[in-house]
Amino acid sequence: MKLGIIVGGGPAPGINGVIGAAAIEATNNNIEALGFMDGFSHLAGNDFEPDQHVQTLTIANVGRIHLEGGSILRTARTSLLNADRLDESMVVEPDIAKVQTVCRRLLDLDVSMLLTIGGDDTALSARIVAEHSDGRIRVAHVPKTIDNDLPLQGDMPTFGYTSARSQGSELIVNLMEDARTTNRWYIVQTMGRNAGFLALGIGKAAGATVTIIPEEVQDSTTIGDLATLIEGAILKRRTMDRRHGVVVLAEGLAYKLGDIDELSRLLGKPVSVDAAGHPRLSDVSLAELLKDEVSRRFADRGEEVKPVAHTLGYELRCARPGSFDLSYCRDLGHGGVRLLMNADHDLPNGVMVTIEQGELVPVPFDAMVDPNTHRTRIRQVDIESYSYQVARAYMIRLETSDFDTPSKLEALAREAHMTPEAFRNKFEPVVTQSAMAV
Repeated sequence: MKLGIIVGGGPAPGINGVIGAAAIEATNNNIEALGFMDGFSHLAGNDFEPDQHVQTLTIANVGRIHLEGGSILRTARTSLLNADRLDESMVVEPDIAKVQTVCRRLLDLDVSMLLTIGGDDTALSARIVAEHSDGRIRVAHVPKTIDNDLPLQGDMPTFGYTSARSQGSELIVNLMEDARTTNRWYIVQTMGRNAGFLALGIGKAAGATVTIIPEEVQDSTTIGDLATLIEGAILKRRTMDRRHGVVVLAEGLAYKLGDIDELSRLLGKPVSVDAAGHPRLSDVSLAELLKDEVSRRFADRGEEVKPVAHTLGYELRCARPGSFDLSYCRDLGHGGVRLLMNADHDLPNGVMVTIEQGELVPVPFDAMVDPNTHRTRIRQVDIESYSYQVARAYMIRLETSDFDTPSKLEALAREAHMTPEAFRNKFEPVVTQSAMAV
C-alpha cells in the first residue's frame, strides 16, 4: 500500500509536523509514503512528472522536519473545483476532467490512501477525490488555517493558529513600544477573511489599545464608521494623557463594507466585488484607507495625527510552530494514518481528522459542509462569550457609558474641540448601532 500526502492552501505553522508524523507512522506500518509537490497543481495539470513532482518520504528525511516552519512539499491553491462556476454561483461544483486526471494518476502510482492538509478548498477537493475514486482511494483531511475559522468540536483550534497568534502578539508588542517611544499610532491589519479569531487573539495577548473584528459590526458598515471608532479611541486615550497606541483590525472587516461607492471614492478607482457582492480584499487596503481618513479628520481640526499603516500576515504563516502545535500536529498526522489504515472505519466520502478531549475523532466531510453551497462551514468569534468580554475589558474605546457620564462626555468633547452635544451626535450612533456596545 502507498500513502499520498498533499498540502493545499496557504502556509501555516505545523504543516511539516503533520507530514513528518504521517510519513513515520505509515513507514512503521510498511506503507510507503509519497509526498506530492505543490498541492494539486501538478497532479491535476499538464506538466505532471513523477520524478520531479513526487517525493518518497522516509524516516531519515522527515525525522526532524516538525521543528521547521513552511512545508517541505510546498503548497499551492489549485483546487479541483470548477473555476467557471465560482463567479456565477456560490454553489461549488467539481471540475470532472481534473478530478478524473488526479484519480488516475494516484491509482497509477498505487496510492490507495490520501492524506490532504489544508483549508476549506483543499477539504472540498479531498472530498471530491473520495467521491469519484469508486472506493479505491481512502481519504482523510487535516484541517489547517491560521484564521481558526473551521468548525472543530470542543473549541479546538485549527493547527497553526496558536503559533501565528504567538508570533503576531510579539510583533504587536514591538509596535506598541515603538508607538510609546515615538508618540504615534499604528493601525495594523491582520489576516482573517471570515472571522476575527487571529486579530482578537493577537490584540488580546499583546494588550493592544483596541481590536476591531467583523463579528462586532453590522453589515453595510462604512469606512467612515470604522474611522469614527478609531478616532473615538484616540480621543478617549488622549483624555488619559496618552497620545499613542496600536489598533488591530481583521481584514475580513472589508466584507462588511457595503458602500462600494464610498470605497471607490476613497481609493480613487472602481472596486470589484465577488460573487456575494463583497469587495475583493485584494482591492482594499483597509489599514491604509483608515490611516488616511483618520489623518484627514484630525487635520480638519488643525492637528497633526498621522498613524502608520501596517499589514501583519505573511510573516506569521511560515513561523516555526510553538510547543502546542508541535504536539498537536503529531496527533493529527499519526491520527490521519490510523484512520486510513483502519478498515473498521467506513470512509465513503472521506473524513476530517480532529482531536477532541485528547481523543482521535473522525468527522465525516458531510458534517462540516453547508448543504446549500457545498462549501465547508466556518465558525466565528462569539461576542457573547466570556473570553471576548475579557478582551473588550482591556481595550480603550468608546462605550455607551462614556455618553451617560457627563464628566466623561465633557472631557471627550473638549479633546475633540466639539460641544458635548455635537460629540454625542457624531460618535454615539456608531457605538450604539453596532454590536460593539457590550
